[in-house]
Amino acid sequence: MNPNGTAAISVRGLTKHYGDVEAVRGIDFDVAPGEVFGFLGPNGAGKSTTISMLCTLTAPTSGTAKIHGCDIVTDGSAVRRNIGVVFQDSTIDHYLTGQQNLAFQAALYGMSKAEGARRVQELMELVGLWERRSSLTRTYSGGMKRRLEIARGLLHSPRVLFLDEPTVGLDPQTRKAIWNYLRELREAEDITVFMTTHYMEEAEHCDRIAIIDRGVLIALDTPAALKAGVGEDRVVIHTGDHETVVTALRKRFDIEAEAHEDVVTFTVPDGEAFIPRLFSEGGLPIDSIEMARPSLDDVFIKRTGFSLRDAESSGRPAGDEPLRMMGRR
Repeated sequence: MNPNGTAAISVRGLTKHYGDVEAVRGIDFDVAPGEVFGFLGPNGAGKSTTISMLCTLTAPTSGTAKIHGCDIVTDGSAVRRNIGVVFQDSTIDHYLTGQQNLAFQAALYGMSKAEGARRVQELMELVGLWERRSSLTRTYSGGMKRRLEIARGLLHSPRVLFLDEPTVGLDPQTRKAIWNYLRELREAEDITVFMTTHYMEEAEHCDRIAIIDRGVLIALDTPAALKAGVGEDRVVIHTGDHETVVTALRKRFDIEAEAHEDVVTFTVPDGEAFIPRLFSEGGLPIDSIEMARPSLDDVFIKRTGFSLRDAESSGRPAGDEPLRMMGRR
């Protein structure tokens, strides 16, 4: 928060119902100015519905939310002046050049021709697209289009930038490049970034993460603190005789392990200390062994009983949908 105590985003008791579907169920959180804040959860968890309400595209059923002190319901115009939005679905005009796309948006913001031209060049240089300014955007790669959309969201110098699944559909290398640009943009533009994602590795880039499932916040903290809260390392043993390994772990070490085909998995407080002990006692049919520190997926499993991947593939209903230009009112 600011020294005067003002949050960039403040949410209290926010809900959204679509008929009998409770997409968001009374959530509370604050986002500090300059923070990169991540909303992590499976598809349909309520991420896009929440961001849609914060961007004034969808009216909440109940509760309150403020952007730099401006209420999303009673002061929507002031909220929209303070925010930039990058939608999950592309809204670029592919029949215009990158420069024309941004110049058109600058005109809609009421910028003078000179001011708009200056700002367009400044941002296209910042996202590494100035050399391609005269190319039609239909010739841009997926990563280039996303960078152009991010630049467009920053044209009017917003205080908060909302990103709805900013790297969905992009390959890992391009996702990494987008994140490098986002870190540079935060420093250059002095903004707060609020993003939704279902990529674990992407959430690691955030200062803090709110994990949402079925419209409810189930955890909120830094990535490191969330993983530390799990408290145990995961050990994976590859073996051709999982029954012998599982039985030995139970009898010798009082460890309950799970077996899946030729893999046995279990958790221990200190994997680095346990593995040498396991081998020193000998006699187990182990082909190979791996250890992993707690991950954000482990956090999700601990809080919900599902992995994030399982939650997405199960098709559990929640009533969420991608953020779009026009929301329900």
